[in-house]
Amino acid sequence: MTIFNKITKALKGSLPFTVYRHPQEDQIKGFFQKNDKIYYTDTYKESGFVFAPFDDVKSAVLFPVEESEVFTSHFQEDDLVVTPPKDSFSSVTEQEKKNHIDLIQKGIYFLKTTKNKKVVLSRKLQLERSDFELLVTFKKLLSAYKNAMVYVWFHPKVGLWMGATPETLLRVKGDKFSTMALAGTQLYSGSLKVIWQDKEKLEQQFVTDYIVEKLKNNVTVSDVKTIKAGSLVHLCTNISGNLSQQFSLKNLIKLLHPTPAVCGFPQQEAKVFILDNEHYSREFYTGFLGEMNIDGTSSLFVNLRCMQVLTSSIVIYVGGGITIDSHPKKEWEETVAKSNVMLKVLV
Repeated sequence: MTIFNKITKALKGSLPFTVYRHPQEDQIKGFFQKNDKIYYTDTYKESGFVFAPFDDVKSAVLFPVEESEVFTSHFQEDDLVVTPPKDSFSSVTEQEKKNHIDLIQKGIYFLKTTKNKKVVLSRKLQLERSDFELLVTFKKLLSAYKNAMVYVWFHPKVGLWMGATPETLLRVKGDKFSTMALAGTQLYSGSLKVIWQDKEKLEQQFVTDYIVEKLKNNVTVSDVKTIKAGSLVHLCTNISGNLSQQFSLKNLIKLLHPTPAVCGFPQQEAKVFILDNEHYSREFYTGFLGEMNIDGTSSLFVNLRCMQVLTSSIVIYVGGGITIDSHPKKEWEETVAKSNVMLKVLV
């Protein structure tokens, strides 16, 4: 039985599962839970696949290794022959556009009248779809976004999510850990020689400074580089260090999540503004997901570029970092560009 057949079987049986591929790999891995119970983790000591919400006061859902069949499959590109992604479509209304621009303007005013330096504001795009084909869409994601963590995740008591995220929250191997500061967005124009504006550089530096400060400077920090993620490019700094009693997996997660790349800086003030002003629940968007404590290794990714599949509609989540130098219309356009990552595999 192929891993795609196992997805179909799990869905028919309403059993929890996740199937995913790490960036630049040719291996697909799956956790297929043997019952429909919902497990949570607060200690992050268990082994399994974790799926955590944006709001860090809420518990993360866990597919435990001991309650799951773990399935691994190698694939060739021929296995994923599907209709290539086409130009995307969008049904955003002028009112939705106005609402988000108003939110951005409110965020800029918040930053100008406080000591806060950045807040990340998001929106959701809901598409009415009754003809959604999960396997076709998942294969399109796998083919189109080879440098992303591509996944499908389902629990009958939670819902169905899919995504292709470029951002690592945390990697742990043995006694070493690494993370990244990812921020700033432009459309990819065929080259990584990108001219970045001061606003974008500053936004990314906030994220780097925050992580380094949280980790008490006990880290190695790379130079800033431009990386490609699908049709977009971002500024990225790699940060690494050693595990210790102070920097256990749980403590690192608590320090890093939610990062300024998805929340803002300072973290708690930005989070309060988001919860008070976005007027919708992000749920698992800008949370994190991935393998935890598997053979001494954890690979956790920030849940960006994702969608939630409902009975007759699809919800796409997008956002962007706001600073005092932000231009509301440009920030709106950035969310449109980010929405195309998911829209392109739906047409």
